[in-house]
Amino acid sequence: MIPTSRKPDWLKVKAFGSSHYRRVSHLLTDYGLETVCRAANCPNRGECFDRGTATFLILGPTCTRNCRFCNIGTGRPAPVQSDEPARVAAMARQLELKHIVVTSVTRDDLPDGGASHFAETVRQIRLQLPEATVELLTPDFRNSPGAADTIIEAGPDVFNHNIETVPRLYPSVRPGADYRRSLQLLSYVRGHSGIITKSGLMVGLGERTEELIRVFGDLATAGISILTIGQYLSPSKDHHGVVRYLPPDEFESLGRQAQKAGIKKVMSAPLVRSSYRAEMFHQA
Repeated sequence: MIPTSRKPDWLKVKAFGSSHYRRVSHLLTDYGLETVCRAANCPNRGECFDRGTATFLILGPTCTRNCRFCNIGTGRPAPVQSDEPARVAAMARQLELKHIVVTSVTRDDLPDGGASHFAETVRQIRLQLPEATVELLTPDFRNSPGAADTIIEAGPDVFNHNIETVPRLYPSVRPGADYRRSLQLLSYVRGHSGIITKSGLMVGLGERTEELIRVFGDLATAGISILTIGQYLSPSKDHHGVVRYLPPDEFESLGRQAQKAGIKKVMSAPLVRSSYRAEMFHQA
Protein backbone atom coordinates (compact mmCIF):
# COMPACT_ATOMS: atom_id res chain seq x y z
CA MET A 1 0.00 0.00 0.00
CA ILE A 2 1.31 3.47 -0.97
CA PRO A 3 0.99 6.10 1.81
CA THR A 4 -1.81 8.53 0.99
CA SER A 5 0.08 11.54 2.35
CA ARG A 6 1.89 11.97 -0.97
CA LYS A 7 1.23 11.14 -4.58
CA PRO A 8 3.52 8.51 -6.09
CA ASP A 9 5.75 9.36 -9.03
CA TRP A 10 3.50 7.66 -11.58
CA LEU A 11 0.79 10.26 -10.93
CA LYS A 12 2.95 13.24 -11.81
CA VAL A 13 1.96 15.09 -14.98
CA LYS A 14 3.74 17.60 -17.17
CA ALA A 15 3.09 21.33 -16.80
CA PHE A 16 0.77 22.77 -19.43
CA GLY A 17 0.66 26.05 -21.30
CA SER A 18 1.52 25.36 -24.96
CA SER A 19 0.07 27.34 -27.86
CA HIS A 20 -2.52 24.57 -28.42
CA TYR A 21 -3.51 24.75 -24.75
CA ARG A 22 -3.92 28.52 -24.95
CA ARG A 23 -5.94 28.26 -28.16
CA VAL A 24 -8.45 25.85 -26.62
CA SER A 25 -8.71 28.05 -23.51
CA HIS A 26 -9.33 31.16 -25.61
CA LEU A 27 -11.96 29.43 -27.75
CA LEU A 28 -13.82 28.31 -24.63
CA THR A 29 -13.97 31.93 -23.54
CA ASP A 30 -15.00 33.13 -27.00
CA TYR A 31 -17.84 30.62 -27.27
CA GLY A 32 -18.90 30.96 -23.62
CA LEU A 33 -18.38 27.27 -22.94
CA GLU A 34 -16.92 25.13 -20.18
CA THR A 35 -15.18 21.78 -20.09
CA VAL A 36 -15.21 19.08 -17.46
CA CYS A 37 -11.44 19.10 -17.88
CA ARG A 38 -11.24 22.40 -16.01
CA ALA A 39 -14.36 22.15 -13.86
CA ALA A 40 -13.34 18.77 -12.43
CA ASN A 41 -9.64 19.70 -12.31
CA CYS A 42 -8.66 16.73 -14.48
CA PRO A 43 -4.93 15.92 -14.34
CA ASN A 44 -4.90 15.24 -18.10
CA ARG A 45 -6.29 18.56 -19.26
CA GLY A 46 -2.85 19.82 -20.29
CA GLU A 47 -2.27 16.82 -22.52
CA CYS A 48 -5.78 16.94 -23.99
CA PHE A 49 -5.74 20.68 -24.65
CA ASP A 50 -2.28 20.29 -26.18
CA ARG A 51 -3.81 17.79 -28.60
CA GLY A 52 -6.58 20.29 -29.36
CA THR A 53 -9.31 18.25 -27.68
CA ALA A 54 -11.65 18.86 -24.76
CA THR A 55 -14.73 17.32 -23.15
CA PHE A 56 -17.57 19.83 -23.30
CA LEU A 57 -19.55 20.41 -20.11
CA ILE A 58 -23.13 21.44 -20.86
CA LEU A 59 -26.12 22.46 -18.71
CA GLY A 60 -24.07 24.85 -16.60
CA PRO A 61 -21.30 24.52 -14.01
CA THR A 62 -23.56 23.83 -11.01
CA CYS A 63 -24.66 20.31 -10.03
CA THR A 64 -27.78 19.43 -8.06
CA ARG A 65 -26.03 16.58 -6.26
CA ASN A 66 -23.12 16.55 -3.86
CA CYS A 67 -20.98 13.53 -4.68
CA ARG A 68 -18.00 13.43 -2.35
CA PHE A 69 -15.48 12.61 -5.08
CA CYS A 70 -16.30 15.45 -7.46
CA ASN A 71 -14.78 18.92 -7.75
CA ILE A 72 -17.77 20.47 -9.54
CA GLY A 73 -19.75 22.95 -7.44
CA THR A 74 -23.23 22.18 -6.13
CA GLY A 75 -26.22 24.44 -5.61
CA ARG A 76 -29.14 25.94 -7.53
CA PRO A 77 -28.37 25.77 -11.26
CA ALA A 78 -28.98 28.63 -13.67
CA PRO A 79 -31.60 28.29 -16.44
CA VAL A 80 -30.64 26.16 -19.44
CA GLN A 81 -29.11 28.14 -22.33
CA SER A 82 -30.98 27.08 -25.44
CA ASP A 83 -28.20 28.19 -27.79
CA GLU A 84 -25.52 26.18 -25.99
CA PRO A 85 -25.76 23.10 -28.29
CA ALA A 86 -25.07 25.26 -31.36
CA ARG A 87 -22.08 26.88 -29.63
CA VAL A 88 -20.66 23.46 -28.72
CA ALA A 89 -20.98 22.38 -32.35
CA ALA A 90 -19.39 25.59 -33.60
CA MET A 91 -16.36 25.26 -31.34
CA ALA A 92 -15.98 21.59 -32.22
CA ARG A 93 -15.97 22.59 -35.88
CA GLN A 94 -13.39 25.30 -35.18
CA LEU A 95 -11.14 22.67 -33.57
CA GLU A 96 -11.86 20.25 -36.46
CA LEU A 97 -12.64 17.49 -33.97
CA LYS A 98 -13.17 13.99 -35.32
CA HIS A 99 -14.63 12.62 -32.06
CA ILE A 100 -16.60 14.91 -29.75
CA VAL A 101 -17.28 14.09 -26.10
CA VAL A 102 -20.10 15.91 -24.30
CA THR A 103 -20.92 15.57 -20.62
CA SER A 104 -22.92 17.53 -18.04
CA VAL A 105 -23.55 18.17 -14.42
CA THR A 106 -26.52 16.33 -12.90
CA ARG A 107 -29.71 18.37 -13.31
CA ASP A 108 -32.34 16.77 -11.09
CA ASP A 109 -34.24 20.08 -11.30
CA LEU A 110 -35.14 19.45 -14.96
CA PRO A 111 -38.11 17.19 -15.81
CA ASP A 112 -36.02 15.03 -18.16
CA GLY A 113 -32.71 15.51 -16.34
CA GLY A 114 -31.34 17.39 -19.34
CA ALA A 115 -31.78 14.55 -21.86
CA SER A 116 -33.40 16.82 -24.47
CA HIS A 117 -30.47 19.25 -24.22
CA PHE A 118 -28.03 16.39 -24.83
CA ALA A 119 -30.13 15.32 -27.81
CA GLU A 120 -30.14 18.83 -29.29
CA THR A 121 -26.36 18.99 -28.85
CA VAL A 122 -26.01 15.79 -30.88
CA ARG A 123 -28.27 17.22 -33.60
CA GLN A 124 -26.30 20.46 -33.81
CA ILE A 125 -23.01 18.58 -34.05
CA ARG A 126 -24.43 16.41 -36.83
CA LEU A 127 -25.42 19.57 -38.72
CA GLN A 128 -22.03 21.25 -38.41
CA LEU A 129 -19.72 18.22 -38.34
CA PRO A 130 -21.56 15.38 -40.10
CA GLU A 131 -18.46 13.17 -40.34
CA ALA A 132 -17.57 13.38 -36.63
CA THR A 133 -18.47 10.74 -34.08
CA VAL A 134 -20.23 11.81 -30.89
CA GLU A 135 -19.85 10.40 -27.39
CA LEU A 136 -22.21 11.37 -24.58
CA LEU A 137 -21.27 10.96 -20.91
CA THR A 138 -24.54 11.49 -19.06
CA PRO A 139 -25.90 11.45 -15.51
CA ASP A 140 -28.51 8.83 -14.61
CA PHE A 141 -31.51 11.13 -15.29
CA ARG A 142 -33.01 9.66 -12.09
CA ASN A 143 -35.23 7.33 -14.14
CA SER A 144 -36.98 10.28 -15.79
CA PRO A 145 -39.64 8.80 -18.10
CA GLY A 146 -38.46 8.84 -21.68
CA ALA A 147 -35.00 10.29 -20.98
CA ALA A 148 -33.14 7.24 -22.26
CA ASP A 149 -35.38 7.10 -25.35
CA THR A 150 -34.62 10.76 -26.04
CA ILE A 151 -30.89 9.94 -26.03
CA ILE A 152 -31.40 6.87 -28.22
CA GLU A 153 -33.42 8.85 -30.77
CA ALA A 154 -30.61 11.43 -31.01
CA GLY A 155 -28.27 8.61 -32.03
CA PRO A 156 -24.87 9.28 -30.46
CA ASP A 157 -22.13 6.88 -31.51
CA VAL A 158 -21.15 6.12 -27.90
CA PHE A 159 -23.26 6.34 -24.74
CA ASN A 160 -21.20 6.57 -21.55
CA HIS A 161 -22.52 6.51 -18.01
CA ASN A 162 -20.05 6.03 -15.20
CA ILE A 163 -20.79 3.47 -12.51
CA GLU A 164 -17.96 5.19 -10.55
CA THR A 165 -17.48 2.76 -7.65
CA VAL A 166 -18.67 -0.45 -6.02
CA PRO A 167 -22.21 -0.63 -4.55
CA ARG A 168 -21.02 -0.71 -0.92
CA LEU A 169 -19.40 2.72 -1.26
CA TYR A 170 -22.32 4.53 -2.91
CA PRO A 171 -23.70 6.05 0.34
CA SER A 172 -20.34 7.63 1.21
CA VAL A 173 -19.06 8.40 -2.30
CA ARG A 174 -22.08 8.91 -4.52
CA PRO A 175 -25.12 9.85 -2.38
CA GLY A 176 -28.21 10.52 -4.47
CA ALA A 177 -27.19 7.93 -7.04
CA ASP A 178 -28.21 4.29 -7.19
CA TYR A 179 -26.01 1.46 -8.45
CA ARG A 180 -28.88 -0.59 -9.91
CA ARG A 181 -30.39 2.47 -11.56
CA SER A 182 -27.10 3.17 -13.32
CA LEU A 183 -26.84 -0.43 -14.51
CA GLN A 184 -30.44 -0.32 -15.74
CA LEU A 185 -29.75 2.83 -17.77
CA LEU A 186 -26.73 1.26 -19.47
CA SER A 187 -28.63 -1.96 -20.09
CA TYR A 188 -31.66 -0.12 -21.51
CA VAL A 189 -29.65 1.94 -23.99
CA ARG A 190 -27.72 -1.10 -25.16
CA GLY A 191 -30.81 -3.29 -25.35
CA HIS A 192 -32.88 -0.78 -27.32
CA SER A 193 -30.30 0.52 -29.78
CA GLY A 194 -27.11 -0.24 -31.66
CA ILE A 195 -25.27 2.44 -29.69
CA ILE A 196 -21.93 1.44 -28.16
CA THR A 197 -22.16 1.65 -24.37
CA LYS A 198 -19.32 2.54 -22.04
CA SER A 199 -18.71 3.07 -18.33
CA GLY A 200 -15.98 4.15 -15.94
CA LEU A 201 -14.67 3.33 -12.48
CA MET A 202 -12.45 5.09 -9.95
CA VAL A 203 -10.30 3.01 -7.62
CA GLY A 204 -8.52 3.85 -4.40
CA LEU A 205 -11.70 4.71 -2.49
CA GLY A 206 -11.59 1.67 -0.25
CA GLU A 207 -13.09 -0.90 -2.60
CA ARG A 208 -11.94 -4.53 -2.57
CA THR A 209 -10.75 -6.45 -5.60
CA GLU A 210 -13.51 -9.02 -5.31
CA GLU A 211 -16.07 -6.20 -5.31
CA LEU A 212 -14.58 -4.78 -8.50
CA ILE A 213 -14.72 -8.19 -10.16
CA ARG A 214 -18.44 -8.39 -9.35
CA VAL A 215 -18.92 -4.93 -10.87
CA PHE A 216 -17.07 -6.06 -14.02
CA GLY A 217 -19.54 -8.92 -14.31
CA ASP A 218 -22.53 -6.62 -13.79
CA LEU A 219 -21.27 -4.22 -16.46
CA ALA A 220 -20.66 -7.06 -18.91
CA THR A 221 -24.19 -8.33 -18.29
CA ALA A 222 -25.50 -4.79 -18.92
CA GLY A 223 -23.83 -4.99 -22.33
CA ILE A 224 -21.09 -2.38 -22.13
CA SER A 225 -18.16 -2.88 -24.47
CA ILE A 226 -15.80 -0.13 -23.22
CA LEU A 227 -14.59 0.44 -19.66
CA THR A 228 -12.16 2.96 -18.18
CA ILE A 229 -10.48 2.45 -14.80
CA GLY A 230 -8.42 5.18 -13.14
CA GLN A 231 -6.99 6.28 -9.81
CA TYR A 232 -9.21 8.45 -7.63
CA LEU A 233 -7.56 11.73 -6.65
CA SER A 234 -9.21 13.73 -3.89
CA PRO A 235 -9.88 17.35 -5.00
CA SER A 236 -9.54 18.72 -1.44
CA LYS A 237 -9.50 17.80 2.23
CA ASP A 238 -13.28 18.28 2.26
CA HIS A 239 -13.80 15.51 -0.29
CA HIS A 240 -13.61 11.75 0.19
CA GLY A 241 -10.02 10.84 0.99
CA VAL A 242 -7.78 8.58 -1.04
CA VAL A 243 -7.60 5.27 0.78
CA ARG A 244 -4.95 3.80 -1.49
CA TYR A 245 -2.81 4.60 -4.52
CA LEU A 246 -2.75 1.52 -6.73
CA PRO A 247 0.51 0.87 -8.63
CA PRO A 248 0.42 0.53 -12.44
CA ASP A 249 0.77 -3.26 -12.39
CA GLU A 250 -2.45 -3.58 -10.39
CA PHE A 251 -4.25 -1.49 -12.99
CA GLU A 252 -2.99 -3.86 -15.66
CA SER A 253 -4.29 -6.79 -13.62
CA LEU A 254 -7.71 -5.14 -13.20
CA GLY A 255 -7.85 -4.51 -16.93
CA ARG A 256 -7.22 -8.17 -17.66
CA GLN A 257 -9.90 -9.23 -15.17
CA ALA A 258 -12.43 -6.84 -16.69
CA GLN A 259 -11.75 -8.30 -20.13
CA LYS A 260 -12.01 -11.79 -18.71
CA ALA A 261 -15.46 -10.83 -17.39
CA GLY A 262 -16.53 -10.08 -20.95
CA ILE A 263 -15.81 -6.38 -21.53
CA LYS A 264 -14.22 -6.00 -24.96
CA LYS A 265 -12.14 -2.81 -24.55
CA VAL A 266 -10.61 -1.77 -21.23
CA MET A 267 -8.31 1.17 -20.56
CA SER A 268 -6.90 0.79 -17.07
CA ALA A 269 -4.09 2.98 -15.73
CA PRO A 270 -3.60 5.49 -12.89
CA LEU A 271 -4.31 8.63 -14.93
CA VAL A 272 -7.11 7.21 -17.08
CA ARG A 273 -10.38 9.16 -16.94
CA SER A 274 -13.75 8.56 -18.60
CA SER A 275 -13.04 10.58 -21.72
CA TYR A 276 -9.25 10.24 -21.76
CA ARG A 277 -8.11 9.65 -25.35
CA ALA A 278 -11.69 8.74 -26.14
CA GLU A 279 -11.24 9.38 -29.85
CA MET A 280 -8.33 6.92 -30.07
CA PHE A 281 -9.95 4.29 -27.89
CA HIS A 282 -13.23 4.43 -29.80
CA GLN A 283 -11.39 3.77 -33.06
CA ALA A 284 -9.18 0.99 -31.68
